[in-house]
Amino acid sequence: FSGVDLADGSCAHPTIPGRVSPLLPANHVTMTKGTGLVHTAPAHGMEDYSVASHHQLPTDCLVDESGYFTEAAGPELKNKNVLEEGNEAVIKMLQAAGSLLKEEKYVHSYPYDWRTKKPMIIRASKQWFVNTADVKAAAQDVLKKVKVVPTSAMNRMLEMLERRTFWCISRQRCWGVP
Repeated sequence: FSGVDLADGSCAHPTIPGRVSPLLPANHVTMTKGTGLVHTAPAHGMEDYSVASHHQLPTDCLVDESGYFTEAAGPELKNKNVLEEGNEAVIKMLQAAGSLLKEEKYVHSYPYDWRTKKPMIIRASKQWFVNTADVKAAAQDVLKKVKVVPTSAMNRMLEMLERRTFWCISRQRCWGVP
């Protein structure tokens, strides 16, 4: 059957009794990349987040800052590392529910941290967006106190800050370049 035949359908969640998930179209899912039918994890990728936002789905994040499942993921997964014992636990849960159709080893193309050389998990975090002249002026004042190399780059940075209309103040990112 064609994917359009699944439009407006739903399916039972394989490991959470009583939870129903909608079947949704997504432009980034194709028959040439994978199976053509995938799960959506709105808190763990831009394409999934866009689909969830469009369909007004929640973007709950079940993974903490260290890569471990949170309590919200359920007692079977809580405190398990997502990329290690968490994977094995999910497979066992799917087997127990009779929902595992096939298991095979697959090398996923995770982004890697340039410092630790370990895979990273993309996860949503709360941000604060502001559009005020006070914040902009304060940022420019602080930047003027920073030693910029080469010094000629200072004016370009100040001009960029002047043109910026929205600001995201974030403490989640480790700044720097390799």
